[in-house]
Formats: sequence, structure tokens, C-alpha cells
Amino acid sequence: MLKSALAVAAIAAVLVFGAFAIYAYRSPIAPLSAAAHPKFSPEVIEKGRILASAGYCATCHTEQGGKPYAGNYPLNTGFGTIYASNITPDPETGIGDWSPEAFRRAMHDGISRDGSHLFPAFPFDHFTLMSDEDVDAIYAYLMSEVKPVKLATKSNTIPFPLNMRIWQAGWQLLFVDFGRFKPNPQKSEQWNRGAYLVEGITHCGACHTPRNILGAEKKSREFAGASIDEWIAPALTAANPSAVPWTASEFTRYLQTGAGVYHGIAAGPMAPVVHAGIGELPESDLVAIGTYLGDIVGAPDTNPADNPLVIASLKAGKPDPAYRKDLGERLYATACAACHYNSKEVMEGRPDLAINSATRLDKPDNLIHVILDGVSSDEGSKGIVMPAFRHALSNEQIAAIAAYLRDKRAELKPWPDLTERVASIRDEHAGK
Repeated sequence: MLKSALAVAAIAAVLVFGAFAIYAYRSPIAPLSAAAHPKFSPEVIEKGRILASAGYCATCHTEQGGKPYAGNYPLNTGFGTIYASNITPDPETGIGDWSPEAFRRAMHDGISRDGSHLFPAFPFDHFTLMSDEDVDAIYAYLMSEVKPVKLATKSNTIPFPLNMRIWQAGWQLLFVDFGRFKPNPQKSEQWNRGAYLVEGITHCGACHTPRNILGAEKKSREFAGASIDEWIAPALTAANPSAVPWTASEFTRYLQTGAGVYHGIAAGPMAPVVHAGIGELPESDLVAIGTYLGDIVGAPDTNPADNPLVIASLKAGKPDPAYRKDLGERLYATACAACHYNSKEVMEGRPDLAINSATRLDKPDNLIHVILDGVSSDEGSKGIVMPAFRHALSNEQIAAIAAYLRDKRAELKPWPDLTERVASIRDEHAGK
């Protein structure tokens, strides 16, 4: 009896897997010879370059010190490391033999030219919203302007059986809403343009939305903030802990300049997003993105200088004889105040750290990163740099400054175990 039951179960399992395999199967698309590649106008190629920048294609498809778009950038997931593929027009190791149809299928459906399913480290769940015209423009740029590089992609470290790409068909079925972007008729043209860009090519939610146990974005918590590359991607909603609520104009300014007067700078993983990515979009698109994100936050576009917290922070930052009464204040006065002191108003390029986003997050990681490694010329505001204190201050001293800013200046609940967290981040990024 038991053997019969097991046999039936085994047969049922085989039938179910067979049915799933049929469902998951995607036929390969024939390779395209170099001579058969279509020709593109300079206008289309330039449009593709801008869109590829806005989608951070080079950022994710270029390993450190490697050639642009040649792949092997490591994406560390909870399941193992996935290495980004070579998307140069090399016909052997890149996508040089891909047709526009094959490229479009990869972007829209997460299916490679050979019919295999792509891992969702590639954000096809966002790119599926893009128009054929925009996807084709990116293809035109990659095929026309990017130099082919013969470089094989490293093997991923995802263990068996999770490395079987067939399972991605089930993941897609559970978590992806395939299809092009549909405008909201109740919203303005500018709002819809911003939504198209944010939800599609710029895929902001890929970093700013927390993920479930299977690595899919939690749609019920869209833009609620998440951890990415040991940094915190803050919430893009009203839940953002900033002292001054983000508004449409503040979002636009931040994307244009890499810094917000009342919020902070684009550092860490966000630096290339702004300076080598979204910043390439025309001003009208940046305004549209600001409009869409500002509507999500829902804050009125009022003058931040009138915010009571800003006024209080400026007052608290004024030097007085008791300013150096403890270690954190003394260190801040000698190492930080010269550049971060504001008198009557917060000046661009001189961020007030009590209202800075990094000081007001639930975790101190972003503030610690910046104190340790500073702000380079390709981060934050153009032409403004901040020295690194990795070799000048100890873990205890950096923790003291962070504690002072959090407790005395921002008047928020202290961060626990600060010294240990500084030590951990210092060790994790030593030599980088």
C-alpha cells in the first residue's frame, strides 16, 4: 500500500514538474549577424545613451577597474553572488549577436536570447514598463557606441537547486506584473512622466523598497527604505525621518546637484546614480521625477527655512563657552564645525548635520560611512569635497561625534552599540 502511494506521489510530482517545465519553456531567438544589424540615427543613439545612464547600466555591468559594460560586477544577494553579464556588442561573450527582438524580450520579460530565464538581480520587473521605443534606443546605443569586449562572465555562486533558472518562471508568476506603463488619467502629464521614469528605467524601488524572503520587492511597502551594499536607502515616503520633509522641488534639486540643502548628499551607492545616471536626463525629466516622488511624500512645498527644527538647529549650533563640555562636542568643534557651521540660515555646501538625513535614520551606517571615507569629487555637490577621517579618528572618537549629533543636536533616541558599528563598517570597507 505504502509503495503504491509513493509511486502515485512520484508520478504526480513528475507530471507537475513536466507541466511547469512546459510553462517555463521559452524558445531561443536566432542569433543576428553583424551585417544584419539595423542602422540607427544619431538622435536615437543619443537617446539610448541618456536612458542607459538613467538606468545605471554601466554601473551594474562594469566591474571595478574593468571596461565599460563588460560585466562581472558582483551583486551580493541573500542566495549567493550573481555576476552581471557582458552587454558589450561582442558576439561571443556579450550581446553582439542579439537582435532588437531578443534585447526587448530580455528587458520586458526577463528572458535571455537563448531562452533561459534571467535572475531578478536584473530589474526586468521594472524595465517591463518601458516602451519599445525606449528599449530599442538603449539597444541602438549599446550596439553603436559601446566598444565590444571579449570577456566571459564569471559563474554565479548561487547553490543548487536555486541556480536552476527554470525556477525563475515561478518567481515571475508570483511577483512580476508584466506589461507596459499605463498612465493615470487622474494625474498630470508631468506626474505620469515622473512615474514612468521612477517605476521603469530608473527603478528606484529596486533599492528603496524592502524585499521579502524570496528577494522580491514588498509592493505593500513600496519606497519604505531598505539596506543596500551596507548603506541605508532611506524611505521615499512620508515615513522618511528627515527633519525637513522632502518636497518635489527638493527631490529635483537633489537629483540635479547631488545634494539637498536640508537633507544631505548623494554618497555611497547613490553617488553614481545621480552623477553618472539620473543627472543625464533633461531638466524636464528631473522635474517630473521630483513631482512624482513629492506626491508620494505628500508634503507641501513650503520654505524649509521656516521649519522650527531648522531654526532650533541653527540656534543650537552657535558656539558658546560650554560647547566643548564632552568628547563628542569637542571633536565636532575641532573636526567638523569649521565646515558645517551655519549662522542665520543653512547654506548650500555647508550641511547642518542635525537635520541631515544621515543623522535621523534609524541606523547610523550612512553617517559613519561619510565620516570614515569622506566625500570625493564625484559625490555630493560638484566641486565640494570632505576629507576622510578613517586614519585620523579612532572608532571611539567617530562614535562620540555620531552620538553627539544624534543625542544633543538632533535630540533623537541614541543609536546603540555605536563603537562596535563603527569598527564593523571600518573593517568591512578597509582598503576600498
